[in-house]
Amino acid sequence: MRVLLTGGAGYIGSHTALVLLEQGHDVVVVDDLSNGNRIALDRVEELTGRSITFVQADLTNTTATRVTLANTHFDAVVHFAGLKAVGESVEQPVRYYRTNLASTLTLLDILAERQINTLVFSSSATVYGEPQTPLVAETHHTGVGLTNPYGWSKYMNEQIITDAAVARPEMSVVLLRYFNPVGAHPSGRIGEDPAGIPNNLLPFIAQVAVGRRDKLSVFGDDYDTPDGTGVRDYIHVMDLAEGHVAALNYASCGVQTYNLGSGVGTSVLEAVRAFEAVSSRPVPYQISPRRSGDLATVVADPRLAQEKLNWQTTRTFIDACRDAWNWQSQNPAGYGETIRVVLGTPAASVEKTTGDKAISTR
Repeated sequence: MRVLLTGGAGYIGSHTALVLLEQGHDVVVVDDLSNGNRIALDRVEELTGRSITFVQADLTNTTATRVTLANTHFDAVVHFAGLKAVGESVEQPVRYYRTNLASTLTLLDILAERQINTLVFSSSATVYGEPQTPLVAETHHTGVGLTNPYGWSKYMNEQIITDAAVARPEMSVVLLRYFNPVGAHPSGRIGEDPAGIPNNLLPFIAQVAVGRRDKLSVFGDDYDTPDGTGVRDYIHVMDLAEGHVAALNYASCGVQTYNLGSGVGTSVLEAVRAFEAVSSRPVPYQISPRRSGDLATVVADPRLAQEKLNWQTTRTFIDACRDAWNWQSQNPAGYGETIRVVLGTPAASVEKTTGDKAISTR
């Protein structure tokens, strides 16, 4: 199968590209590189020994995208493209709605024109708003209590895609609502490289451990949880990537919705201690007031995906911390700079690379 990944140069997209290539599929990536990085795809090719067809395009421009992809063949699509920072979406709502909705509309137009019927959409647990139960299943209401334009854009996209599939009954659509992706490829060659201050817990912890940030703010230590800090479901990005491939392989007309999560809750302080253990580095933190809208516990119920997609997580949170630290310690400035120890020489050397161009020092 030849699979188009929109936004495939990003964090989750690049790991999914790697799994697809390893399983024998061909991969086409379309990305405007506003959030993704071309180096990530170069490294995926390096790790797999296979090539990726890369197309740089802005999906919000329907005409230009249609022309750019005119001679590019693909059989199925995984739609990752879009803006993804919750806080930024509150500050720039129009930009988020324009980008996240327009890219989906462009894609659906192209799929209809080409009669391509298989689509997996990268949605989010944010569509559940403020869950009423700690364990969240797909039957939980959506679109109620959403607090930011990012979450609303995911919810709206789910509805747009569902309506498109109703109009085209031959379509096979899977909506994947995932919780908190963490970790990196175990090689340390690809991982999460957030622009600016990380929005997610684990990359922030990693940057504190490596010295890029002074300390972590823990928002609230008086929740009804074992240690008083918020509990969330963290899923290793490699498990998440494998979940996308499992969804592609699940051929069923209509629209199916699945949670992708571990089903295991980890508190903020548990995450700090786990990262300190695998990195042997201290992670200074301070207790700050609760943030408005934060819940005590939110954990995925992944049983439906386990049953229908024949998929389940195989990696632990400790594995995610170890892989995230491996990535962060090798790439202290993300894809901009990499440090690799080169062994097998009379005196081990260190390669410091910028943009993957190596400078050897001894």
